Amino acid sequence: MASTSTTLLPSTSTQFLDRSFSKSSSSSRHNLQSLSFSSSSTLGNKKLTTSSVSSSVRKTFSISSSLQSPTTYQPPSWKKLCNDLASLIPKTTNHNPKLNPIQRTAATIIDAVENAMVSHERRHHPLPKTADPAVQIAGNFFPVPEQPGQHNLPVTGTVPECIQGVYVRNGANPLHKPISGHHLFDGDGMVHAVGFNNGSVSYSCRFTETNRFVQERELGRSVFPKAVGELHGHLGIAKLMLFNARGLFGLLDPTRGLGVANAGLVYFNGHLLAMSEDDLPYHVKVTQTGDLETSGRYDFDGQLKSTMIAHPKLDPETRELFALSYDVVSKPYLKYFRFTSDGQKSPDVEIPLEQPTMIHDFAITENFVVVPDQQVVFRLPEMIRGGSPVVYDKNKKSRFGVLNKYAKDASSIRWIEVQDCFCFHLWNAWEEPETDEVVVIGSCMTPPDSIFNEHDETLQSVLSEIRLNLKTGESTRRPVISEQLNLEAGMVNRNLLGRKTRFAYLALTEPWPKVSGFAKVDLSTGEVQKYIYGNGKYGGEPLFMPEGSGDVGEDGGYVMVFVHDEENVKSELQIINAVNLKLDATVTLPSRVPYGFHGTFISNEDLLKQALC
Repeated sequence: MASTSTTLLPSTSTQFLDRSFSKSSSSSRHNLQSLSFSSSSTLGNKKLTTSSVSSSVRKTFSISSSLQSPTTYQPPSWKKLCNDLASLIPKTTNHNPKLNPIQRTAATIIDAVENAMVSHERRHHPLPKTADPAVQIAGNFFPVPEQPGQHNLPVTGTVPECIQGVYVRNGANPLHKPISGHHLFDGDGMVHAVGFNNGSVSYSCRFTETNRFVQERELGRSVFPKAVGELHGHLGIAKLMLFNARGLFGLLDPTRGLGVANAGLVYFNGHLLAMSEDDLPYHVKVTQTGDLETSGRYDFDGQLKSTMIAHPKLDPETRELFALSYDVVSKPYLKYFRFTSDGQKSPDVEIPLEQPTMIHDFAITENFVVVPDQQVVFRLPEMIRGGSPVVYDKNKKSRFGVLNKYAKDASSIRWIEVQDCFCFHLWNAWEEPETDEVVVIGSCMTPPDSIFNEHDETLQSVLSEIRLNLKTGESTRRPVISEQLNLEAGMVNRNLLGRKTRFAYLALTEPWPKVSGFAKVDLSTGEVQKYIYGNGKYGGEPLFMPEGSGDVGEDGGYVMVFVHDEENVKSELQIINAVNLKLDATVTLPSRVPYGFHGTFISNEDLLKQALC
């Protein structure tokens, strides 16, 4: 189907002056290491100016931030930036008074073996781009320190009256300098929050204090294995053995979770949950002052015994939460479950798979769950042969399973093959009973494993319509738009999730992995409207917030997105009218916001129902 394209740019009148912010505050939060760093990167032939951020966090602390660059500046190398950061992080010693003599000896030996391994790796095993920290956390992917709540932020334009609440967005923000391989997905979770309260706007950002984060903070360095960046080949196996040895000698506790909680966010039954698919969710509270606090690992009052993927689905009508859990080691490799609106969990439904498969996302319709079983799989024996455990299996046929949402077992699941399809994210799905079809909207990525393994082939992410015929068992797949655009990270109107939608709001991931704007796509006609952030400006996932009144159309609402000016090293939150793609307001943020992952919006009304623990 033919498509048309229109491009809209924000008005130049929204430009704002350079500002400095200095805030001090008191807190009883745990001691955090001092951080000091500068970041720079290159866009084309332009050298980007730098941002210097220093933070000292104690029981009482002050945080200062400056977005103004020195008059003269020589950009340091990335390695120097990391060394500067590392020099201010306390070194681990084996004279911890809590350790007994056997533990101290074990710690000394394990540390020596690890140091020798890292030295060998650096000399003989150059890191691929997908695991090289110099690539993965360069420029505005570089981490920032925490910021307590800062209020009365400057706003250009007018924030719509219906925006009352807090926009929260998750992302990866490593606390410690990587000593070996590091992938963007490996970083510690940090939530950024922008609060709106009767014309006043606030900002804060805090680490999600996972068990992994808390232990590494106390140790002063990274010790937990990084699932994507480090677990490759024989060295990956050795690192797992060292990690297990530390656990065996009581030098750390691996039993309370290994996850980083850096990917998804969902607000369900009074709980803001930060998630990554390698652990249980973590409950993060929004305080009355607009700050963030980690309440702890959340198991739904003892009901959840396994990990949960980072993209559970909240049904807009029933308010039920639907989720999956996958295991890369032992069967069952995949489980499906749901929670009632008041948080009661259903029994697990074990979905039989022949091999452990990466299932980052799935979809729901009014009556079904749609589960992808695609060609990116986990094969741990590949590490013995020196490779990555994340493998693209060319011989496997991709398929989608359609199961009734309230099924008590998987006997009725209907598997339908879809040729050469790997969707990292699915944006929506709905039923069309007149044709016996389930329609799935997702972005098909090639090469399928390009996020995890290095390729010479250019990555493409094609917005696609997949039709699954429940009567014939056949499928079709077609691109929604005729123009070749990489569209990743985004959403539809969340009030229509699982129902037929006309519009999707998706990040323009060009040049990959940066996001130069977003596209409003008409899924029925293929028409594309682009909103570009501007020269040298990049952002992340566009969040669509419905306006809420009953007399507006499907696109009645606003798009919110963090945008970073790489040349001037300034970050802002843009609020765009989703109907006409005109910029309504820009919030100047007090510090740099790194590029991140997924977010959500919580209304003030919902915050009043927030659980206290």
